[in-house]
Amino acid sequence: MKCRPGSGRHDGGVLLVIGLWCGFIFCGIQGDSVEVIELGSKWSITNQNGSLSIANQSLPSGIYSAFGAQVLESYNDINLRWLAYDNWTYTNNFQFDIHHYQRGHINLTFHGIDTIAEIRLNHQLLGRTDNMFVRYSYDVSSILQLDNCLEVEIVSPVWTALAKAQALDAAQRSVPPACPHERYNGECHMNMLRKMQSSFAWDWGLAAPSMGLWKNVQLEIYEVAVIRDIDVDISRTANGSHWNMHIRCYLDAVGRQNFYGTLILYAVELLDHPVEVDTYTSKPISYLTPIIEFDQAVPTEKVATWWPNGYGDQKLYPLHFTLKAWLGSEGPEVRSKTKSQKSLRVGFRTLELVEVPAPDGHGNTFLFRVNGLEIFMKGSNYIPSHILPENQTNDRIEHLLKSAKEAHMNMLRVWGGGVYESDYFYNLADSLGLLIWQDMMFACAMYPVGEEYLSSVREEVRQNAKRLSHHPSIAIFVTNNENEAALVNDWYHTLYDEVRFKAEYRELYVANVIHELKLVSHKSRPQPLVSSPSNGKASAMDNYISENPQDEYYGDVHFYDYLKDGWDPGIYPTPRFASEYGFQSFPSFYSWQRSKNDDDDLAALMNHRQHHPLGSYPIKSLVERHLPLPLPEAENYAEALIYFSQISQAMATKVETELYRSLRDTAHNTMGALYWQLNDVWVAPSWSGIDFYGNWKLLHYWARDFLAPIAIVAQYDKTEDSLNIILICDEPQVDTEGLTVVANKYLWSQLLPRDSINWTVTLRPNGVQYDKVIPIKDLLVEEFNTRNAFLELQLRRRQEVLSRTYFFPSNIAAAVGLGDPGLEYEIASRTCLTTGNVIRNSLSISIQVKRPAVFVYLELLKPYQYLFSENGYMQTTPVHVVYLTFDATSCVRLRKSEIKVLTVNDFMP
Repeated sequence: MKCRPGSGRHDGGVLLVIGLWCGFIFCGIQGDSVEVIELGSKWSITNQNGSLSIANQSLPSGIYSAFGAQVLESYNDINLRWLAYDNWTYTNNFQFDIHHYQRGHINLTFHGIDTIAEIRLNHQLLGRTDNMFVRYSYDVSSILQLDNCLEVEIVSPVWTALAKAQALDAAQRSVPPACPHERYNGECHMNMLRKMQSSFAWDWGLAAPSMGLWKNVQLEIYEVAVIRDIDVDISRTANGSHWNMHIRCYLDAVGRQNFYGTLILYAVELLDHPVEVDTYTSKPISYLTPIIEFDQAVPTEKVATWWPNGYGDQKLYPLHFTLKAWLGSEGPEVRSKTKSQKSLRVGFRTLELVEVPAPDGHGNTFLFRVNGLEIFMKGSNYIPSHILPENQTNDRIEHLLKSAKEAHMNMLRVWGGGVYESDYFYNLADSLGLLIWQDMMFACAMYPVGEEYLSSVREEVRQNAKRLSHHPSIAIFVTNNENEAALVNDWYHTLYDEVRFKAEYRELYVANVIHELKLVSHKSRPQPLVSSPSNGKASAMDNYISENPQDEYYGDVHFYDYLKDGWDPGIYPTPRFASEYGFQSFPSFYSWQRSKNDDDDLAALMNHRQHHPLGSYPIKSLVERHLPLPLPEAENYAEALIYFSQISQAMATKVETELYRSLRDTAHNTMGALYWQLNDVWVAPSWSGIDFYGNWKLLHYWARDFLAPIAIVAQYDKTEDSLNIILICDEPQVDTEGLTVVANKYLWSQLLPRDSINWTVTLRPNGVQYDKVIPIKDLLVEEFNTRNAFLELQLRRRQEVLSRTYFFPSNIAAAVGLGDPGLEYEIASRTCLTTGNVIRNSLSISIQVKRPAVFVYLELLKPYQYLFSENGYMQTTPVHVVYLTFDATSCVRLRKSEIKVLTVNDFMP
């Protein structure tokens, strides 16, 4: 839609003016306050030739959500790709009371444009944008009229990226990789643009090269300056009597004049009185670097420390800042727009990254110490909650982060191929105790280093670092994902011009990104890392490009090996910190049904969405090592493959994670395990533990157990043919009275244990107890052997089971005696409870068996986000009850047939 011609005063303009007056004057907002008018509705979107148009759009918005909302269904990642090849114009016709706002400055601020755009107001060019992670602001005081037309013309990211790549090629300065692997079905030259890199496709995600206004557009009305961001660097004083808040208020100033101001801090839970910073009532603030910086001490006894999830409370203290800014030394004029306000919450904690000579005599440790306590970091890697930035909603974020907390995670890594997450994300992480390993948005590529590009990057880093820095959840910044490893190992064929690529790497990350991050360095946060994986601080000795960035004796590692048996702990490295590792699985059968068309062939769609360069071979080969996968031509093959893939993924990730946790108090001193990945952007084979619809795969159910604060590990040593019994305890204080381990021996053919042994044990607070090593031949004697038996090991405190695990001495597919469990189930009870605007449906499902049922799997065949009390469990008792909860708009009468129950037994030959 084009701009409407203005015709003076309209009835609609009268209504708008009255609405503005009511909103900002008559309805209680003081006349001296900065005013913000949202331009969040009544947008129209039109393609370049005018053949497509849609009106009455609200922000956030994107081309795909407006014209291709079905992009995640069937083959629409391909069928709707044309949307990314066109150019699009957003138009907003609005009225503005120019007479009421005659004084002061009016800024038009775009908090997020995706990505390459030209902005015009009333046919005057305001500027061009090239970075979706940057806020753009324009003084439009002299351009606004009563009737206004705002146009944002966004050009195709695909063709723009191609043009930039061709220009670099012509200059003999190519920047690889040019295109993703052909299995990705992706687009080329993602690294040419400062946009969400994964929108051009990844090995777990579709290509949906987005365009749009993915954040707010606002008119900001003020005289001189507004508070934009506040950083609070919290540290303990040397004598421990106080905490110190080093506060930096970053202002946005209009005009090119120095100005004056006062800042008042209200901290009602910490300080008896407001604190007024009046330094700048007589001394002007520079408009070039408008910052107000000061220190404020808080007595230690007034503060409750903030702890990561599982170690204590997440006490957050509200801080409220009020700024008055004016030009003349005589003070602000009456009713001028001088007052700006901002509120935030802070947590008081110390956090160190300890890199000292390691106990094994090789390299350095790499561990996080919070409030003086060494903490094993356990968690996952977080990718964007939706492939379309405008659809990354608070509801999706809340579900994912709360799921992480429920699985006892204390750290998430925000991966560098996505976006800097929303304020809501980091506020929620603060309140849930989830530490954030924050990548900057560079991943799996070399990048250009032209001055225009670097200038945009510097602004991106400055803005986002200032916005995020005050959060207690931010544990560390890292400038990129895997780019040092890619350069050193020649992933993208850079050896032909190695000197140039190394120089460009250092110029981008060390001279620019790290330099900007140092502006928000904290005493209570480690210095940024240049890459992940890396050798940590030791990489500085190699000028940040080490010969082996994956050195197990330093820093962090990423580990993947798809050709070996992932159920065998002996295949894994012994690193200081594992920040990426994992295995693929398929989402549930019903999730595929929801995302496919009726006439789509399921196997073909699964293959289309499998972007791993090796295809589904890694999934199938690992499944076939352990589970009775039917032949591909069998009717139940797809169902078995999906189900078994989730078992296999969960078991392999469990084994690897338990190994890393068990190495904590060894000479290896492993102190972190973040598996890849927490979530999904569509229904596809991926490494995720939670599928696109928010339903937990078996991995996330199992993670709740293998990441539990107290856990028993039965670790098989193939070389010695023995079982290492390891007891893990993350709790700093623990009751060690009455602790025993019970080892129950089962035959595959019979319920209930045929024999058991037990012994007294202890736990090591915030550590690992290496209990005993038991030869398998001493466990499986008389009627028990490796083919007909399995073990259950329980850690008990008196009669309470604190943790349990299982050991399967042989391939389950070859188990002798494993047959039809005679499983039956019924819905035993139902309740409905209204909570807010939804109804919580709760059901109990009684499951009866006559023989052991292996990895009992439940699935709800209805389009709800649901949670079972457990899933993929071993049933060795005649009756077991599982609880199901889901939210709906009504009290749902589920039929028994709408709950699927599977066991491995069902597929035994």
